[in-house]
Amino acid sequence: MEEQLIFETLKKFIPKENIRKNEPMSKHTSFKTGGPAEYYIIAKTIKNIQNIIEFAKKNKISIYIIGNGSNLLISDSGVKGIILKKEEEGNIVIVHAGAGVKTMALAQYLKKKSISGFEELAGIPGTLGGANYMNAGAYGKEMKDILIETKVLNIETGNIEILKNDEQKLEYRGSIFKEKKYIILEVSLKLEKGNEEHIEKKMKDYLEKRKEKQPLEYPSAGSTFKRGENFITAKIIDECGLKGYRIGGAEISEKHAGFIINKNNATSKDILELIEYTKKKVFERKGLKIEEEVEKIGDFERTEF
Repeated sequence: MEEQLIFETLKKFIPKENIRKNEPMSKHTSFKTGGPAEYYIIAKTIKNIQNIIEFAKKNKISIYIIGNGSNLLISDSGVKGIILKKEEEGNIVIVHAGAGVKTMALAQYLKKKSISGFEELAGIPGTLGGANYMNAGAYGKEMKDILIETKVLNIETGNIEILKNDEQKLEYRGSIFKEKKYIILEVSLKLEKGNEEHIEKKMKDYLEKRKEKQPLEYPSAGSTFKRGENFITAKIIDECGLKGYRIGGAEISEKHAGFIINKNNATSKDILELIEYTKKKVFERKGLKIEEEVEKIGDFERTEF
């Protein structure tokens, strides 16, 4: 296989910056000796490794796997073929936590341990299991971005199962758990080593943004409505003149139209009626269908407006 074709093929499944041609191996051994590797490739995922090995086998290219290059002597004339190094994505830390752990408490624990990657989700109310169930997210990060796997109880079979990230159908505020009968027991996350001061600053910044924009002084379920496919739902509700509208003790927040709050001893009926009223008015005035994030349990009478 021609050299240029090899390089172009490798780039299809390995980031270009992780492929180096004629790389001096003296840079990668504890002896600081060794000639050039024809191809020096850094693999950061198991899938990367599988793809490279399959490619090398198919094209009869020699492949050598190395770690940190200690206790390794490489010829001064170099190596023909591929030298593959497995490298973690940053300073990876795997965290296992029970589904009932509160997200805020977990964030504080991780901060004290100087573990980064959960800061954006720190202010989400609820538990880790609930965040997994909803694929909760904030400030550009969702649970699916850091989730490795989830230990669940299959209600139908009574068996304990492990569901990998890609088996959970994680999407915007949705997952397989909305359609399958599983109880989330434990969640495993892929985070990374960080600096406690930097983590604390990020968490404080995100909290200040929440306080500034969201009605945290009143009981709510967080953002009531899902984001639209090509529109911001809170902005649309605001444009419909619904900020401050009340049914009973429930109100569309004057601070953030995406929140329905318990302003004054609201009942669940008040809140549901206000949700349905908002959906109806948005459709009438904008021709858009909006959907609530809130999960309902129990019997509710359907409200017509």
